[in-house]
Amino acid sequence: MDFNGSDTIPGPRTEDQLPHTAQAAAKIVIVGGFGVGKTTMVGSVSEITPLTTEETMTQAGIGVDDNFGSASKTATTVAMDFGRISITDQLVLYLFGTPGQQRFWFLWNGLFEGALGAVVLVDTRRLEVSFDVMGRLEERGVPFVVAINSFPDAPHYAVEELRTALDLTPDIPIIECDARRRASSRDVLMTLMRFLHSLAMTGSRT
Repeated sequence: MDFNGSDTIPGPRTEDQLPHTAQAAAKIVIVGGFGVGKTTMVGSVSEITPLTTEETMTQAGIGVDDNFGSASKTATTVAMDFGRISITDQLVLYLFGTPGQQRFWFLWNGLFEGALGAVVLVDTRRLEVSFDVMGRLEERGVPFVVAINSFPDAPHYAVEELRTALDLTPDIPIIECDARRRASSRDVLMTLMRFLHSLAMTGSRT
């Protein structure tokens, strides 16, 4: 067996190896409709080169995929995006971005398996595509926070207006973000972790 002139199988790249201090890992899913920025968020915040399964969009998707607000989008995720971020020296999050097109939603069940929590990315130009997404999370009992991804031409609403429009209970956090920015995406993940911690503490007192 020959890999670049060597008879040994290459291991992971140094930059992809887990920190030696890591003691715990958690699976987080990033979900949302088509074109809301899931691949962008995974890519911006991952400390390793993210794994993506983007394919060029073709004529076959016309009339099937709703690309309103994403007319310039030329590629789409067909399986998942994967990245990793160390929240602390001890805690590592594995990030799984789901495909947004409804014809690929059958893959979600496997991606949700074992997930500690989720980020629901929302585009205020297309709030309606978020309902099925959140419904699926609720059905599987996956706690989530809502992140409003800031698009330049998207309308801006007050948090309570969004809470009403999305039919969210008062305890679910809503945070604005720019999925292109690492710091902003990290803030979203930290909001999720604080929310999960609060749920755990509430459960421990009942």
